[in-house]
Amino acid sequence: QVPLVESGGGSVQAGDSLRLSCTASLHPFNKYGMGWWRETQGREREFVATVSWSGEVTAYGDSMKGRFTITRDNVNRMVYLQMDNLKPEDTAVYLCAAGYLGGDFTKISGYNHWGQGIQVTVSS
Repeated sequence: QVPLVESGGGSVQAGDSLRLSCTASLHPFNKYGMGWWRETQGREREFVATVSWSGEVTAYGDSMKGRFTITRDNVNRMVYLQMDNLKPEDTAVYLCAAGYLGGDFTKISGYNHWGQGIQVTVSS
């Protein structure tokens, strides 16, 4: 079973919104910090957002602050990324990631599991 599966990507216009979902099959889900990352060809994987196991603590990449919101549902083992006021530079493959217990979830090394990724394309 694939531990993380993303959905909700697509093509939108600048200024539009999208909500990405990540379905997790990890146990116990509430022991994992969860995150979203993105990658584009020729660039390093970029930190987007992370949420603590409880959902109470979040952090965002600088260019996402005020536009993106990460949330989680521990009962249904889901993580969401609400993206508002999208810009063409947000175009990327977005990946869901999970890191067990402690770790720096703003760094790639903090994660044990990665999804396959889903394409988001924003046109001007």
